[in-house]
Amino acid sequence: MPEPRRRPDGERPGRGGGADRGQGQRRGPRRRSAQTPAQRARQADPARAVAYRVLRRVGTEEAFANLVLPGALRSAGLRGRDAAFATELTYGTLRLQGLYDVVVGAAASRPAAEIDGPVLTVLRLGAHQLLGMRVPDHAAVSATVALARQEVGQGAAGFVNAVLRRVSEQDREAWVDQLVAPVGDPVERLALEHSHPEWVVRALRAGLVSTRGPEAAEEELAPLLASHNTPGPLTLVARPGLGAEQELEDAGATPSPVAPTAWVLPQGDPGALGSVREGRAAVQDAGSQLLTLALAQAPLDGPDEQWLDLCAGPGGKAGLLASIAAGAGARLRANEVSEHRAELVRHTLVGPVHGGARVDVTVGDGREVGTAQPQTYDRVLVDAPCTGLGALRRRPEARWRRSPQDLTTLGPLQRALLDSALRATRPGGLVAYATCSPHLAETELVVRDVLKRHPGVEPLDVRPLMRDRSGTPLADLGPGPWAQLWPHLHGTDGMFVALLRVPGRSLG
Repeated sequence: MPEPRRRPDGERPGRGGGADRGQGQRRGPRRRSAQTPAQRARQADPARAVAYRVLRRVGTEEAFANLVLPGALRSAGLRGRDAAFATELTYGTLRLQGLYDVVVGAAASRPAAEIDGPVLTVLRLGAHQLLGMRVPDHAAVSATVALARQEVGQGAAGFVNAVLRRVSEQDREAWVDQLVAPVGDPVERLALEHSHPEWVVRALRAGLVSTRGPEAAEEELAPLLASHNTPGPLTLVARPGLGAEQELEDAGATPSPVAPTAWVLPQGDPGALGSVREGRAAVQDAGSQLLTLALAQAPLDGPDEQWLDLCAGPGGKAGLLASIAAGAGARLRANEVSEHRAELVRHTLVGPVHGGARVDVTVGDGREVGTAQPQTYDRVLVDAPCTGLGALRRRPEARWRRSPQDLTTLGPLQRALLDSALRATRPGGLVAYATCSPHLAETELVVRDVLKRHPGVEPLDVRPLMRDRSGTPLADLGPGPWAQLWPHLHGTDGMFVALLRVPGRSLG
């Protein structure tokens, strides 16, 4: 995310247009602060300071919040409620920053892009406390002004105080009503209300139309966008054959109905569980588990001894494949182009390897495997690099970091990886192509294009293989033969998977 153009920090905002106060995320009368800036705290509390510094790293270094925040919490010594507050403040602000920028712009009588970057980060944090959390107005304003004073400077503190007082005059619903009133385009209105870039909303609508139909798409688009602003469950995978299930149950986890290997941990740190530290269980979305199980359990004629995860980093799907391969007597090659990510794969495979899985972790360009090892593997997974638009509830910065231009780079890479996978698969073998995105340019259009180059490859109906814990195929996966998962329908990330069988002859 580029830094906004700089302007003086201390300039006070104009009055800007008001609106009648409505009922939104917060109930009851607004609770105003009677304190002046001089009376407010002069030092920020640690939780807000952590959230601010994480957001600055996300904005200026293109860091990922889920990777930076845990270390920041540990360094600050935050646990329990303080850690939970900092986490919600960080993720909630990231998710809703598009809406908050428009609110702040209206309250400041200038576009958010004209506010100095560090000051804008402070204002976003304050707006989330006022409009998205149950923080009393006086505490939200006072603590955020202290944060501005500590992290940016005294001049910024006065400006932040004035803007947040203006923000606090209305709740979130009233602000949304005021801001969307002049917007005629329904997609633009939804993008503003649910804090998504407009291009993302249009892409999601196209995906819904393709898989759910036009009428369902109109009904489901708003719930889909809302699901991206709600944290998903903390889902773990109990890797088969490694005996983690009883430990997960003892720790308070419950079996997820969505996938046979999935468990939901209602609270607590999964890293504190012995089964997770030892690699017998891991944090993994149920959708990722479903598509991995579909490939591993699909009927296959002939030998079933050599499996390949072509783009294995950071290793979640490879860990599940490895534990299943051990029970099937197969050997898994987990390939990753980056040495750093390959090391992450090695780390996550510790449990399956100790459980008897035979795994080779290699570093190489997946696009070259098909030429170097033609007709070698029985089952191949292509978990292709993508925009990640299916995981916006877990990676909120992705919606602001990605752009339509990314598809011009990712599209050729996705096609080349799938082409390589097909060439690396022996006649009669299976390839699963997967993305964590419902964008048509990354899903069925990629598969259709590659199938044109390999007319003998047969797309199989993967939907009957996407089975819940009871063994029943999931509903609402689309018209087939591929499957599209949706957060608002299945409670998973928006994973796509296509299952392809290589013909009984070599590919040209």
